[in-house]
Amino acid sequence: MNTQSGAERVRPVSETSAIKPVKCVVWDLDHTLWTGVLAEGDDVVLKPGLGDVLYQLDRRGILNSISSRNDHADAMRKLAQFGLAEYFLYPQIDWGAKSVGIAKIQSQLDVGMDTLLFIDDQPFERDEVRAIHPSVECVPAESYVDLLDHPRLRAAIMTEDAGRRRLMYLHEQARRQDQECFVGTPEAFLATLAMRFVISRAQEADLLRAEELTIRTNQLNATGITYDSDDLRRLMASPMHSLLICELSDRYGSYGKIGLALLEHQAQYDYIRLLLMSCRTVSRGVGSVLLTHLMQRARVRGKGLRADFRRTDRNRQMLVTYQFSGFREIERCDDRRTVFEHDLAVVQGFPPYIDVLIDY
Repeated sequence: MNTQSGAERVRPVSETSAIKPVKCVVWDLDHTLWTGVLAEGDDVVLKPGLGDVLYQLDRRGILNSISSRNDHADAMRKLAQFGLAEYFLYPQIDWGAKSVGIAKIQSQLDVGMDTLLFIDDQPFERDEVRAIHPSVECVPAESYVDLLDHPRLRAAIMTEDAGRRRLMYLHEQARRQDQECFVGTPEAFLATLAMRFVISRAQEADLLRAEELTIRTNQLNATGITYDSDDLRRLMASPMHSLLICELSDRYGSYGKIGLALLEHQAQYDYIRLLLMSCRTVSRGVGSVLLTHLMQRARVRGKGLRADFRRTDRNRQMLVTYQFSGFREIERCDDRRTVFEHDLAVVQGFPPYIDVLIDY
């Protein structure tokens, strides 16, 4: 059986095992973010140019946090005086090991440990973090002057969604706090969110975000292959392909463009060459909505539905999604692809707590 076709001949940029962008920079405070030791009563001074470094990282969609030995209230008060407190998500400021703080940050942000970068003035502290979290890149404090040129930070794509990433995490923090106080089932809480999921054809203005999604999405990525915007533009213009993008919003605000699918239209089949969904939406129960739409669409069109899957070190959840949705394996290929097929005899509907709009 030959399942190779046009989409496979398009030049993918790389697999996600290539240079992996940093998603969050974790900062120490004393002699790193500022000069002096706050707990010893020093009149600490922000290091020159550091405020601009934080601003530029934030614009690129790179998050910032803190793992520092300090009094939490005093440190946050000083950061507020510098006008910087708002930049730091889930700051871990206490007297414990910095590796413990980093683990808490990673868990709260729900990103890979290998997407964190830790900056600290003390070799001992960097070594302690490396020993516990060997995949975290650790750099000395003086490196901040060149941080914006670091290859794992410079490669970030400037998109509207990237510039709003910190705000999206703040919205998510508010959702979590409200959910903790909610009395009722998880489904009942989701119903209170007034979620709206829009699926549309990708437009020119979406291409940088689409490229960014293929680079940054690991857990819910069916192939682990990335495409640059030029490749996606060619596929978008191809009559043999459909490039779909989806956006999620709720009463707290927009999650941004969080999902992408590339379909190749064959004579008998719609073929899913690319399927991904931001891991930020997993807890919202929307991970299978785009896949359900593709199944419904293929059945209405009288087509079969097949899909590529490539196992990576992070995407087992997508494999489970395919299997749970009723796809069965029909072929294993030499290029490490597994081909799945769905008979479309039974296709589940959308979750009742999500309003799905098909806008194409």
